[in-house]
Amino acid sequence: EYELCEEWGHLYPVPREDLINLHREHLLHLLEMGDMEKALKLLQRIEDPGVCLAISEQSLDQHPNLAASHFLADYLTAHFYASLTTARRNEIQALYIGSKVLLTLPELSRVNYVHLSSRPLLMLEQLLMNMKVDWVALAVQTLHQLLAGQEISFTVEDIDSLLSKYAEKALNFPFTLKERRS
Repeated sequence: EYELCEEWGHLYPVPREDLINLHREHLLHLLEMGDMEKALKLLQRIEDPGVCLAISEQSLDQHPNLAASHFLADYLTAHFYASLTTARRNEIQALYIGSKVLLTLPELSRVNYVHLSSRPLLMLEQLLMNMKVDWVALAVQTLHQLLAGQEISFTVEDIDSLLSKYAEKALNFPFTLKERRS
């Protein structure tokens, strides 16, 4: 009965923290149900930008499912970019990019990499170490598209450097090949 509680909040004075908690729980419920449209409408109904920012950040910090994290990171970046500290901005953008890369992986395999969603470079490295070359190709393509014109803690050059490092390791043979004589 989130809507009823919201109406009650319009009729009677409700402490700010209680209002934030109500909206956060409602938002998380909508995101768990996969109803991104209603979640967006809920955030748009909140008139106070400070309350909206608090709700969005607290919801993201609850570590919801992958789609919800992606939605919240995108919403925070789009609407509150200037209000966030540089460190928080980088953290949210990394989560956005990491969740986008995760969404390119096969659905059943995402669970193995979801703990790396806020560290896209580490996720890429893990994919390389697991020899998931096709997945790496998709991830690199997605990263190149997302990093175009973005300010974030890593660059396309960092990705290329990582790929070069692992390509070099793949060609490194620890023994010498001896020629057989017949």
